[in-house]
Amino acid sequence: MKHSSRRDFLRSLTAASGLGAAAPWALNLMAMGAASAQTAGDYRALVCVFLKGGNDAYNTVLATDTASWTAYARMRDPKVTDPKAATLPLALSQAALLSVGHKNTAGMNTGRTFALHPNLQKVRSLYSSGRAAILANVGPLLVPTSKSQYFAQSVPRPAKLFSHNDQQSAWQAFGSEGVTAGWGGKLVDALSSANSNAMFASISVAESAVWLSGKKTLQFQLGTDGVHQLAGSAGTVYQSAGVYSAMKTILGANYRGDMLGADLAKVGLRAQQAEATLLSVVPAMDNAAWGTPGVTNQTQDPKLMCVLPSSGVATFNPLAAELQMVARMIAARTSLGARRQVFFVELDGFDTHIDQLRRHGDLMAQLDHALGFFDGALTAMPGGDMRSQVTTFTASDFGRTFTNNSGGSDHGWGGHHFVIGGAVAGGDVYGRFPTYSAADASGAYSSAQQVGNGVLLPEVSVDQYAYTLGRWFGAADSDLVGASGSAGILANIGNFDASVRNLKFMLA
Repeated sequence: MKHSSRRDFLRSLTAASGLGAAAPWALNLMAMGAASAQTAGDYRALVCVFLKGGNDAYNTVLATDTASWTAYARMRDPKVTDPKAATLPLALSQAALLSVGHKNTAGMNTGRTFALHPNLQKVRSLYSSGRAAILANVGPLLVPTSKSQYFAQSVPRPAKLFSHNDQQSAWQAFGSEGVTAGWGGKLVDALSSANSNAMFASISVAESAVWLSGKKTLQFQLGTDGVHQLAGSAGTVYQSAGVYSAMKTILGANYRGDMLGADLAKVGLRAQQAEATLLSVVPAMDNAAWGTPGVTNQTQDPKLMCVLPSSGVATFNPLAAELQMVARMIAARTSLGARRQVFFVELDGFDTHIDQLRRHGDLMAQLDHALGFFDGALTAMPGGDMRSQVTTFTASDFGRTFTNNSGGSDHGWGGHHFVIGGAVAGGDVYGRFPTYSAADASGAYSSAQQVGNGVLLPEVSVDQYAYTLGRWFGAADSDLVGASGSAGILANIGNFDASVRNLKFMLA
């Protein structure tokens, strides 16, 4: 063991010495983590940033070539579509947008020009520096589907399109609401041997997310400020070490014949063990890499404050706080024995049926601030820059309609998303970016990718998105596609030709 590693391990032992009855378990975990770190070779994490409610992709990444912009301005301009509307549901003018270049690596977007929402300044910087990519028109698909096939209903389509809960589940687990295992958790299942402890491999800093659950992998939920403590300080319940010890004994008892009692005890014991471990190894909130030294109240930390364009007031950004907790967990990876981790965070409020200009502008500002903050935290990570080992990607229920809806937009299907990290082949637009058209007198669109109300028919499937991320994460093709009659992680990837499964937005 290297001297620096030995010092880190001894420091962990000292931290655990105050854990009382939980110390042996915590010390054993730390020992596994230290041993694992000596042979790890690499670490990789996927961070899913879920834009809950259905992000208006038309309002996020814009096509500014003449044909598409003209159609966009016509369909979104209230002077044309709705004389009573007070606001345009997107940027006020083309001049306000942030133009971005692209490399045409796939030869699909030759001659096109693109821009980002004007509040995505940091994302634009990440894109320009080659650490962010745009994936165009992605959504749940069972099979490749053309517009003619869609209207003829000649191929199967995902169930319950346009439903929030069902399409959140389709994105995360390839099925309607009620499916129990998602592709993030299944990736951890496939790579479980990389982690010496499974408890902290799949983590939500938001609500429970099916994306994190595997067939064996259980998701672990954290608050933005850290572990949910049972009660009292470390090693105590109601400030009593004796009560803590008694609870541990009860939870560890033999509940043979009592399935409900056994399950409840298992959950309680897991919570107690996790609390003891995390309180001892997760670095402080006010570490300079991700916080302001001396500030231990997140809502008062300047690093977690975002100026909302609608008010001009600096406001606490919950997404940045969630990503702060992710950064702290990544910093603790060695002590936790983790080499492969998946994280889930979310920003709510994207169901913008009304008042979209203001609401979506504020949401874009929060997303931009949080992604920039997280990139900075990974850069300054204790022990070295972690940006090449962590890939962050966005997802959402669905895109939205091209048409206005009372000053906003309605539920759609396909949308555009960001992939960010040092291992991303950035500065490019992947997938064929749609050419937009205006509706004719009968409401029909000439664009090959737009259907009713200008909804985008996806050309890239979530399976392909997940396949590309999964291969970078370390999963084998046989894990993702399946082999010898066994089902793979990705339910529909076998319906897509092998030549187009990997979208190639990752460097390795």
